[in-house]
Amino acid sequence: MKQAEEYIIARAREWTQGTYDEETRKKVEQLIEEGSTELTDAFYKDLEFGTGGLRGIMGVGTNRMNKYTVGMATQGLANYLKKKFADRDQIKAAIAFDSRNNNTFFAGITADVLSANGIKVYVFDDIRPTPELSFAIRYLGCQTGIVITASHNPPEYNGYKAYWEDGGQLISPHDKNVIEEVGKIKGIHDVKFERDHSLVETIGNKVDQAYMDHIKTLSLSPDIIKKQKDLKIVYTPIHGTGVKLVPETLKAFGFENIINVPEQDISDGNFPTVKSPNPEESAALSMAIEKAKATGANLVMATDPDADRVGIAVKTSSGEFVLLNGNQTASLLIFYLITRWSELGKITGKEYIVKTVVTSEILTKIATDNGVESFDTLTGFKYIAALIRELEGKKTFIGGGEESYGYLIGDFVRDKDAVISCCMIAETAAWAAEKGKTLSELLPDIYSRYGFYKENLISVVRKGKQGAEEIQQMMESFRNNPPDSINGSKLVGIKDYQTQVEMDLSSGKEKKIELPKSNVLQFFLEDGSKISVRPSGTEPKIKFYFSVNTNLNNPDEYDQVEKTLDDRIQGIIKDLNLA
Repeated sequence: MKQAEEYIIARAREWTQGTYDEETRKKVEQLIEEGSTELTDAFYKDLEFGTGGLRGIMGVGTNRMNKYTVGMATQGLANYLKKKFADRDQIKAAIAFDSRNNNTFFAGITADVLSANGIKVYVFDDIRPTPELSFAIRYLGCQTGIVITASHNPPEYNGYKAYWEDGGQLISPHDKNVIEEVGKIKGIHDVKFERDHSLVETIGNKVDQAYMDHIKTLSLSPDIIKKQKDLKIVYTPIHGTGVKLVPETLKAFGFENIINVPEQDISDGNFPTVKSPNPEESAALSMAIEKAKATGANLVMATDPDADRVGIAVKTSSGEFVLLNGNQTASLLIFYLITRWSELGKITGKEYIVKTVVTSEILTKIATDNGVESFDTLTGFKYIAALIRELEGKKTFIGGGEESYGYLIGDFVRDKDAVISCCMIAETAAWAAEKGKTLSELLPDIYSRYGFYKENLISVVRKGKQGAEEIQQMMESFRNNPPDSINGSKLVGIKDYQTQVEMDLSSGKEKKIELPKSNVLQFFLEDGSKISVRPSGTEPKIKFYFSVNTNLNNPDEYDQVEKTLDDRIQGIIKDLNLA
């Protein structure tokens, strides 16, 4: 037997003894007896915090979401909180959960462990959007927060996102310090599972109302909404947490014609009407689009299960619906926000937006053209939140986002927020309608002014231990042997966020990248194309981001220029052997 196999079986056998529950012990014994790859995948490593926290398939094992991995993560978090806030009379935490299977079970385990460690716990009475958890942390004066969610992953997944007192997800050094505390736990006997009921309080409508009241203050065009209040909007939560708050908040904004998709209003962790509850995928919006066609709606919006991301479809002049990608929606939002801030005389020179390094450069062009500063961060909204915290009191955050359908307006939430985004997308549509345009017609106007930017994304999935090794090899190959040219265009620059070095290949000059280390590579071509490569922090995949651009001299040439850019992207994909 190989040493690696012996190591995995030894780890597994620990779960057949001690205080592990009987059901867990029997399941692990069965896996050992079968000797399948499932045993290896379940025990070859511990679940780790990535860009989205703790996330994995539910089941037994150190690399799975279960009572014990959640308990140990929470005990490590509790130990760190007690060290970091030793001077506090009472440490406080908020807990939320989405519609996934075992949601209340994992939320309950988290509350058990935190309260058993003397921490005051506020638990929502039912499913709530992840961004409301971020809001609740600040609103209730908590030092941490946890939301049980696996975002848009398939039904077999669940997850655990941990937040800090600013309402943002854990970042360095806190994430590393929590992991270090978890590593000090010698076994589950070190985890306190006995709930202190006196320290657990249920929360709900009061926080909802405060959250919605804050969102209403973001509106920049209330008079226009009054005129466009009958704008037909189809909204679907795709069986998730947006079911209550998104329609309610849209109505609070002044939109009166919200059309739902009844089959998808049912909260269900099996997501029965879709293959994947991911608003990035066209199939997830198909039922909503059919509803829009049947009702004559102008706009379709769909949020993922924990309502932090939103995908939209807009009606074209021919009456058909097209799906916008995350960069296009971000472009519309940022253009609207900055235009209205300028029209209202709110631009003073201290305003800024934030995007991630893989998000479209058109956002920067829109901002700088209007006297607004633009910042780049690493991928992961926690980095955007960290920058907002760093600049708090010095500059004013207008909005920001990332290509993966996550956006934020205002700074009272410190994570991407689909509830806010749905309201502001609807407001942008109303503003465009007041000018006699649809959102699909507004986009070419933006491109003709700032350049036509087109993006695409390919994710290569490699599951399990072997898959993780393949992804690592792919990154090493690109890093050590970069191509001289791609799709006939010369490679002129490389940014390696792992080494924190930016290289200008034309001059041979190098300069330091002033961002934290991250396993991300970017190639820049002579024709203005940008290719970014990074392994996902939460899923077994490696992602390739493609961005190309050219001038759009006339909005009427939109289709023709778009095809040219699409062809360029396909050429890059083929040249990299990804087709």
